Order: sequence, then C-alpha cells, then structure tokens
Amino acid sequence: MTPNTTGPQPETTRAAQESAATRTGRAPAPAPFSLIGRIPVTEVSPVVEDGRWPAKAVPGEAFPVRATVFREGHDRFGATAVLVRPDGTEGPSARMHEYAPGLDRYEARLAADAPGDWGIRVEGWSDPYATWEHDAGIKVPANVDVELMLEEGARVLERAAAVPGRDDEDAAVLTRAAAALRDTGLDAADRLAAGRSAEVVEALDRLPLRDHVSPSATYPLQVDRKRALYGSWYEVFPRSLGATRAEDGTIVPGTLRSAAERLDRIATMGFNVLYLTPISPIGVTNRKGRNNTLNAQPGDPGSPYGIGSADGGHDVIHPELGTFDDFDAFVERSRGLGMEVALDLALQCSPDHPWVAEHPEWFTVLADGSIAYAENPPKKYQDIYPLNFDNDPEGIYQAILEVVRTWISHGVTIFRVDNPHTKPLVFWQRLLREVRSTNPEVLFLAEAFTRPAMMRTLGKIGFHQSYTYFAWRNTKEELTDYLVELSQDTAPVLRPAFWPTTHDILTPFMTNGKVPAFKLRAVLAATLSPTWGVYSGYELAESTPRPGYEEQINNEKYEIKRRDFGAARANGIEELLTRLNASRAAHPALQQLRDIWFHGTSDDSLIAYSKRVDAEYSPTGEEDVVLTVVNLDPHSAHEGGVHLNLEQLGLPAGTDGSQPVIRVTDELTGWVFDWSGSNYVRLDPSEGRVAHVFHVQRL
Repeated sequence: MTPNTTGPQPETTRAAQESAATRTGRAPAPAPFSLIGRIPVTEVSPVVEDGRWPAKAVPGEAFPVRATVFREGHDRFGATAVLVRPDGTEGPSARMHEYAPGLDRYEARLAADAPGDWGIRVEGWSDPYATWEHDAGIKVPANVDVELMLEEGARVLERAAAVPGRDDEDAAVLTRAAAALRDTGLDAADRLAAGRSAEVVEALDRLPLRDHVSPSATYPLQVDRKRALYGSWYEVFPRSLGATRAEDGTIVPGTLRSAAERLDRIATMGFNVLYLTPISPIGVTNRKGRNNTLNAQPGDPGSPYGIGSADGGHDVIHPELGTFDDFDAFVERSRGLGMEVALDLALQCSPDHPWVAEHPEWFTVLADGSIAYAENPPKKYQDIYPLNFDNDPEGIYQAILEVVRTWISHGVTIFRVDNPHTKPLVFWQRLLREVRSTNPEVLFLAEAFTRPAMMRTLGKIGFHQSYTYFAWRNTKEELTDYLVELSQDTAPVLRPAFWPTTHDILTPFMTNGKVPAFKLRAVLAATLSPTWGVYSGYELAESTPRPGYEEQINNEKYEIKRRDFGAARANGIEELLTRLNASRAAHPALQQLRDIWFHGTSDDSLIAYSKRVDAEYSPTGEEDVVLTVVNLDPHSAHEGGVHLNLEQLGLPAGTDGSQPVIRVTDELTGWVFDWSGSNYVRLDPSEGRVAHVFHVQRL
C-alpha cells in the first residue's frame, strides 16, 4: 500500500490544536488546504467531527470502513481500506466493494488486533486490469483492435505479476495468463478467456495492480481493551452486601471484609464487573433519612452520594467500611473470582466535605450567603453541594485528578461516573485524555440519562461507555428503532450499557410486570447489548416503587438492605442470569454491537433478532450466530410465526426456506429444533418461558 505522505497525521494536529484551545479558550483551527486526490476519496467513515476526535473499537471488533470513491471519465477504479498501527506501520487492509450502486459508496470490514491509538485511511486507485477487462470484453468479440487489446492485457498482467508482495502461486497464474493472451495459436476468444479467468480475478482481488494511488487523510481510531465493549456488571452497596443481623434483630452494617466474603455467588452467576457505589465518608449535615426524608433518625446511614465528612473526602474510605488495606483485599478477592472492580465517581460534596471549608470558591454562593445544593427537579438533594467548575477550574481539576489516581493505585480499573452531563465537557475531555496517557486500561462509563446530543458528545470526547434509554424502550418498534440507532448510527462513538433497573430507576413496566418482566428484560439487555448490568436485588424482582417516583421504595441509597438471596432460586431469575452470562461468554456474537438483524414476527408482542460473527473475526475461527426470540408481554402468553431472513443468518441467498435449513439449540432450556424460513413459537410467562436464546447451526 502507498503510505500517506501528505504531511502530519490529522490526529496529531488536532490533538495539539485542542490542547492549545483548552489552555487559551480559543477554538481549534480548521484543517489546512490540500489538493484532492487523483482518484478522489471523500466522506470517509467512521470519522468523528472530521477527525477531531477518534472513532472507537476494541481488538477483534469488525467494523465497516466506508467512503465515497469516484473518478473522471470511464476508466475503472478501486478502493482499499487500511488500518494504521500505533507505530505508523500498516495494519490490516481490505479491498472495498460498492454497497450502494450508483452512489459510489464503498465498504470493507476491518478489525484491529491490539489496543492503542490507531488510524483509518482509505486509498482510491486506478484499476488498469478492470479497465482493460471491460474494454477487451467489448472490443474482442466485436473484432475491433483484437491483437492490440490482447497485447495490452498481457502487459497489464505482467505488471500485476511483479507487484511487491505477490506470492509465487498468484504470480505464476498471472504470468501464464499473459502468455496465453499472446498465444496466436489459440482462438482470440480463448485467449481473452484466459486473461479473464476466475483464477486471475481472484489473484488480483487478493492483491490488485494499483495506479495513481490517492490516500485520504488518516483519521484517528481509539482501540480500547475488550472490556470497553463487552462486560456483565453487578452493582452492590458494600455496606448492604456484607451486612449481618444481630441477635436482637438489628442490622449490622457490612464492611469491605465482610462484603468480600459474599462475592462467590455473584461470580458464579458469571458477572465480570463488580460495581461499587461510593465508599467514601458520608456527611452528617442535612443527612437524608429513609426514603429521602429530610429528617434522618439515629442509625440512618445516609446516602453514599453525600460524600465527605470530618473523616475526609473522595479519596478516603468510610471508617465503618474499613481501610485501604481492606479495599485492596476486596479488589484482590474480586480479581481472583474473575471480576474487576468499578467504582462510582460522584463529583459532589456534602456540606461536611473538607473541600467546603478549604475551598469555598469551588461552590456556588447564593445572594443570602448560603451555598446552593443540588437539584434535579422535582428531586432535591439537600445533603449535596455541586461543584462550580467556573470559579477555579484548574484547582478543581487537579484535585479530582488526584482522587482518580488514588483509586487507580488501589486497583480500580473502571469508573462509573455519576451525572457527567452536569459538569463541563472540557473538564471531562482533559481528565479522560490525561488518565488515558498514563493508564490506558482504565475505563469510564457515563451515567447520563439526558439529551441525545449530550450523550453522544460525552462518548466523542472520551467516555468509553454510556447508560442508555433502554429501560424505557418496551415495544417491538421502540426496541428495533433504538437498536438500529445504537448499532449503526452511533456505534463509532457511543458504546451502550443496558440496565433494566438501577438504584435510581424502577420503570412502571417493571413494577407492573413483576417476575416475568424482570426475566424478559434481562434477556433483552443481555442479548441486545454487549455490556449489560443488574442492580443487586434484581434476582428478587424488587418492584415496589416509592409513591410518585420511578425508584424503589425503602431505597438502598438511604438505608442498609440485608437480602435473602435464597428466595431468588424459587423465582428462577438467578438461574436465568447465570445462563445468560454463560451464553454471552460462550458466544462471540453476543459480545459485539454492530451486527444485529431483526426478523419478522406475526405477533408484535414477539420480537426476534440475530447477532452474528463471521469466522474471520471469531476467536474460535468458526462462524457464530445467536437468534433470540422474546415475548415482550409479561402478563400473557403469545404465539405466532417467526419469519427468518436466512441470508442474514449466514445461509446463501436463494436458500429454500420451506425445508429445515438450520438447527437451533436453546441456551436456556437445551431444547433443539430444526427450523426453516418460517417457524412457530409459543412463549408463556406463567410457565416460566419468556424467551428463546438459540445457538444457530447450519444443517
């Protein structure tokens, strides 16, 4: 491939411009003038804001590289997509093929093979062989310039045989074809056929002869470790997880040590990320009582989001939970069970936080001299002061960077960031960039249920994952439209995390649907999104809301909950979670976002979709296809036809769908069926069946 020698890499230039803009407040400069290529390449994707920020991928994740490629006149041309490794050398590349005939849109699928700061480039080029093949295919049969055309073809093939990197076998194929084109002892039609043979076409498809190679700019691609895309999260309040009951019936708060003793059950269910709500000291002033009441009673532990007390702030552990030695032991035990620890990063302070006394300028002071507390109407957080990033942005930045590095030094590899959309984006952009420069393994999840533009931009500037609107998408149409958006439109910048409930969210669907709702939403979350999570207590189908709010009554944010998870085994949810995570671990198709296809159903309460990984991009070296069918109604049985797009399941176009063509094995029950293009299903929540998760194999 011809390297891009047009000047500095755009990402390098952009990085310098952005750094300067952050320091000075000036806008970055537009891209400098440059000549268009001989074979023009435009509208490259995935490219974020003309390369201002990198697109996202993980190792082994196949994603489409697309571009508009064209040329003047009638000569033929081609295009190649190239990934550029962090060291500047060329990585995987592939010839692009037209996917929108008549619009000059070309596509190839590529996958990086290691984390790092990669690049994406598309090269347009003149195709002398395709030009000759087209012209000779018209002229020779018409007896026009026969010998001239055959000689031109022989010269093209000789040039092609000498292309650097051509293997000996393909070179021999091209050389023999050139000789046949010059063999006057053969009929002209046979000579032409030799130059147009399938062997020749295949050899040139593997390594074409390219003239006038015209590279696009090299656009940035950030390749993160796989956990940035794929993970199964389990959320806990450590003080609840490790809680015990005293002889008098009172609940004794858990510690990090006692919580660590209760991790086996979570690991056995197959979760690989253990997410902890804040574990820092909790303030006393305006401490909230049960169910967010304004008058805390003796013994009320307060919300862990009211961070800071006389014991310290964000970089200190609540004394009742333990010490950093205890936390280190907790992290080590989690890792030993196959789980990494994610920690809540909530950038607000209780009135007792040391920063309030040490840096009052970091907060908003009202006209009456009081400090403004946090609000999210109709919610009020009288126990929290939000930081004001406009007063001393540099001081706040350095303090928070030190907090983040403290937790990283104690083994935290993921931060779930609380309400990032309420802080300046320039702050996050700078913080995430600096952390990545020293700890590229550390990931940040944006807990931002807000406007789409904000959610997308948080992803663009560096957040690795994002919460989504999944909890409120319930119908077949809503889910289909949303997944098309997430898997196609925003996949290069926003990696979704699907949570059916959280400690802040309990939708009416879950409240009204009870156990069947918890089951079917778990199936949807675990099979639609490569990252999903549940909040502790999900196994018990905790579904009673606080009156007037879409959140749990007796909310764990304000009290300690000691749960009896033995009851979960009776309703079947714990077993379902275990089977879902086992399926996700076994099937690469469920670990990716971009390839999802929805299939027709005769009943709109039934949704069917498949996810697929081709053998080329599968770690097993074999094609992997998973087909999921879910009953979206938690109250009633539904039955009907599932009409499959067999080509999307990896079967050749034109397959006779009237006969069994695939074998499907249900990962949840072990049932096996032979299916054709149209098939019957019945899913009855009252019988415990809300979904099929099928492994698909060709017959």
